[in-house]
Amino acid sequence: MQGRYKTQLAEKIRKRQAKVGVMGLGYIGLPLALEFAKRGFSVIGIDIDANRVRQIQEGKSYSPDVNGAELKRLVRSGRLKATDGFELLEDLDCISICVPTPLIEEETPDISYIIQAIREVCKRRKKGQLITLESSTYPGTTEEVVLPILNKGGYQVGRDFFLAFSPERLDPGNVKYHTHETPRVIGGVTTACGELAGLLYRQIVKDVTIVSSPRTAEMMKLLENAFRNVNIAFVNELAQLCFRLGIDIWEVIEGAKTKPFGFMPFYPGPGVGGVCIPVAPRYILWKAHKEGIKLPLLERSCKVNSDMPLYVVERARKLLAEGQRRGRTLKGSKILLLGMAYKKDVADTRMTPALKILHCLRQQGAEVFFSDPYISKVLNHGEVLESKPLSPALLKGVDCTIIVTDHSNVDYRQVIRHSRLVLDTKNALKGLTGPNVFRL
Repeated sequence: MQGRYKTQLAEKIRKRQAKVGVMGLGYIGLPLALEFAKRGFSVIGIDIDANRVRQIQEGKSYSPDVNGAELKRLVRSGRLKATDGFELLEDLDCISICVPTPLIEEETPDISYIIQAIREVCKRRKKGQLITLESSTYPGTTEEVVLPILNKGGYQVGRDFFLAFSPERLDPGNVKYHTHETPRVIGGVTTACGELAGLLYRQIVKDVTIVSSPRTAEMMKLLENAFRNVNIAFVNELAQLCFRLGIDIWEVIEGAKTKPFGFMPFYPGPGVGGVCIPVAPRYILWKAHKEGIKLPLLERSCKVNSDMPLYVVERARKLLAEGQRRGRTLKGSKILLLGMAYKKDVADTRMTPALKILHCLRQQGAEVFFSDPYISKVLNHGEVLESKPLSPALLKGVDCTIIVTDHSNVDYRQVIRHSRLVLDTKNALKGLTGPNVFRL
């Protein structure tokens, strides 16, 4: 029976006749659904957010990695459909789960969305389905949490259904590496599971690697992002030392980059954001704690990056106190944050350090504004703050401008020309100088 289900599904995948479902239509799920539809598959996107579903049905993209015209074309052709219900799950041959996996109080993994999605699959399952988990999570989730749920009711993995883990690796806003160009790693619960998942993703991705187990693939994804977290923390510490020594950290990094081997550049900044770099280390630390293992280097990196917004605020305080307006305090000062998104050229504020900077400044009595061409408003401790259009009047009207996000479409010459004081945390002013310009 195992062979029959595997053979049937493999044939459907090769002919691109398999019906594909994507659960979770966020920044990862929607581009994935679009890619499957582009390659000729019939795709059902499922999301509990009715507003997202409505926008997709109308052919409107809310993702920086999804072209609106292409989305509209695929929706109109019937190749891509979206729903906020789960009734169509029983019609699907392959299901990719791309639901959020946030942290509870910044420390404990929350996999409740994964569990909810799997339970919905179980209610409407059919034999021969391939289920692939893409959501970033701690090592062991697929086999220790997901598998026992799916194994109930007489269903057996590798015989009645197939289960694999393939972590998403999409970099929002990256113009070079989209879903098709970004290599995939897959870990199947059984050999047959890995082979089928590999066959499916090879239809939409250039390069697919099969590893020995889901937990290997789970740890691989965490390693990738924890690696970045540690190295960013290291360069953030060096940035603080360089400031004390009167050395330009950005020049140091540029010089080090000239070495053709043994060095990979990482850059300082006001902290880390998004749902990958700050989250992955916490998942590792949580699992390590469960196993009685201490990881002091990783713990320290989290602390360094988490404290960077405080360092930025302290730098702003000293610049105000020691600068042209000597004796000025944060209390009563007007501060403009340029950028609220967690990274350049994206409309995404998830875990952005800008919000922490904003909150700290306001705690010290500063009046804080922000301007971001991609973010219209943010919620800060229950209060809605709206982005202000960047203008000479706005820049002249504040005591200090802090560049938090280095968006490409900002006129930084204007920023220097009209600001009383500029603190650049991202080297957005590279090549530009002035008596009012200071870098992290």
